[in-house]
Amino acid sequence: MSRDGGADAPGVDPQQLWLASGGPRRGRKPAYSREAITAAAVALADAEGLEAVTMRKVAARVGAGVMSLYSYAPDKETLLNLMVDHVSGELPVTDPPTGDWRADLKTIARLQRAHMLRHPWLPAALAGRRSPGPNTLAFLERALAALRPTRLDGTAKLEIFAQLTAFVAGHVAHELAQATAAQSPDRAAAEARYLAAVAADGHHPELAEALSAPARPLTPEATFTRFLNRLVDGLDTD
Repeated sequence: MSRDGGADAPGVDPQQLWLASGGPRRGRKPAYSREAITAAAVALADAEGLEAVTMRKVAARVGAGVMSLYSYAPDKETLLNLMVDHVSGELPVTDPPTGDWRADLKTIARLQRAHMLRHPWLPAALAGRRSPGPNTLAFLERALAALRPTRLDGTAKLEIFAQLTAFVAGHVAHELAQATAAQSPDRAAAEARYLAAVAADGHHPELAEALSAPARPLTPEATFTRFLNRLVDGLDTD
């Protein structure tokens, strides 16, 4: 398949990707930089979605021949790693922990949510295994520092950060889908009528009871906060 990220795209060597030079090793002085190419790919994803990011389209954005880009990113998997780390540089990493690790984790989650809403392609990009670059590792360092007051070992701390990130990514993906669905009020009304009919059929008493409960605030921020509180407040630190 194609070098734009098909099934036979090679895996990413993290040392080669992050610790080696970002440009071609031999030949004349490169006309482009890996940073510029990555920024062009990010702008393309922000504007058109992750599916639109191909080496050909990125090359057109920077005014390069598509083959020349393979010296910087040999396949789409490498390019996605570069993109994820590039935008991770927007996340603040210098704020010291407060000592209240649950509050600090919630702050980190809110930062992640805002970050993913700015770059709606990120939840999908994070779904596959990625090799963390320097910006990603700097934010991970902040999260690990926040967890220092707990009794957790290193593996558990890493798992909690992964769990938190997966929660935020999944929630943002759902949030974006809901926002799209809200643009079709007729569909939303039809779904509400369907659930009401199912709840009234006598075969789903638990659903009927759940739907009869007092409504809670349904703003995106309020919903995210409720879900986040349940996750973080319920973490076991033993």
